[in-house]
Amino acid sequence: MIIKRPLGEKGQVVVPKHIRTILNLRKGENIIFEVEDSKVTIKPEKKEDIKIFLDEFFNSVPKENITLEDIRKAEEESYDLS
Repeated sequence: MIIKRPLGEKGQVVVPKHIRTILNLRKGENIIFEVEDSKVTIKPEKKEDIKIFLDEFFNSVPKENITLEDIRKAEEESYDLS
């Protein structure tokens, strides 16, 4: 299935109702974007995804003397694609 949608001025795209229904997406839920080369996959966030993320995150940060600033910095670095 191929569906075209215009990109809004803020970079927003509306997920078509048909796709929201198939993926069981509801208002306010998070979706996951996976980028590989020039392809983007969109999928609903699952509780397992959150658990895996948190497990990986807390296992990658030193366990002693963690501050909120340390957590914020680690989160920012996880989105740095440069």
